[in-house]
Amino acid sequence: MTQNQTTYDVLIVGAGPAGLCAALYAGRGMLKALVIERGAPGGELLNTDLIEDYIGFESIKGVELAQKMAEHARKFGAEFMTDTVERIQRLPDGGFEITTARERVFRAPAVILTAGGTPVKLGVIGEKEFAGQGVSYCAVCDGAFFKGEVLAVIGGGDAAVEEADYLTRYASKVYIVHRRHDFRASKIIQERALANPKIEPLWNKRVLEIVGRTQAVGDELPGVKHLELEDTLTGKHSQLQVGGVFIFIGFKPNTGMLTEHFRHDVSGHFITDERMMTSIPGLFAAGDVRSQLTRQITTAVGDATTAALAVEKYLAVLREKGKTEAAAIAS
Repeated sequence: MTQNQTTYDVLIVGAGPAGLCAALYAGRGMLKALVIERGAPGGELLNTDLIEDYIGFESIKGVELAQKMAEHARKFGAEFMTDTVERIQRLPDGGFEITTARERVFRAPAVILTAGGTPVKLGVIGEKEFAGQGVSYCAVCDGAFFKGEVLAVIGGGDAAVEEADYLTRYASKVYIVHRRHDFRASKIIQERALANPKIEPLWNKRVLEIVGRTQAVGDELPGVKHLELEDTLTGKHSQLQVGGVFIFIGFKPNTGMLTEHFRHDVSGHFITDERMMTSIPGLFAAGDVRSQLTRQITTAVGDATTAALAVEKYLAVLREKGKTEAAAIAS
């Protein structure tokens, strides 16, 4: 083993709600666990203003809940490291080796992958050009920069409709641009948003282009000016004057660091068994990287609880197997 290698019982990749909960239960199980997270602990909680559907908290700030979860995990001995995991490789002995962007190497017989996902891009002209200059994927992060503006939210799921409602505290008006005539968001989120006088849905509309200026010209500041839209029923084109665009059309699971093929659904999410183990023995998945019906904080921590307890049992089986093999060799 090289000097920069360290061995643990379990390596947890990602420190969102699933990763933090897995770390808590690993600590309670007296496992030596390391949580590797590229940013601050909390994951998408850090991008969510209010949490109102996590049992025991009628309403709590996302940042506050993230802090409470991290503190709870640390209380039971969880170790955290800020770094980006670049590769997860299975070793000949069945264990795993993780390599990070800072060229650190860690080994463990088990890994719990809780790396979440990254925002799905629209893939239209202007999206890349105006990223950070009017195009955003995080209402909590960037909403305050658009005080008094007319904004567009693209999407129709829980995140899109909920974040549109959040943005009305800053914007003068928020359009929700959706390619169909009904939202996929839960009814209570829809009802709250559609009751907001600042919100107007634009049904059956597809974004063709995001138009604006990348540089200041006279009194015109750089940024988004309007959207080119197409009616999905008639094909008719139109323009929507907006000062900012917030895109919430989904997330792709962060699974690219794996060097080995794994069983997955059509979206690339892990398919696991009832123990949260993937098709790769010793690799467990929890939260948004796993194929499931809903992606909520409650389901993430439920997955993580199962995964961490399953890791305990998995390691116990490995130890017993090792003793049996050693006894056979000795005899």
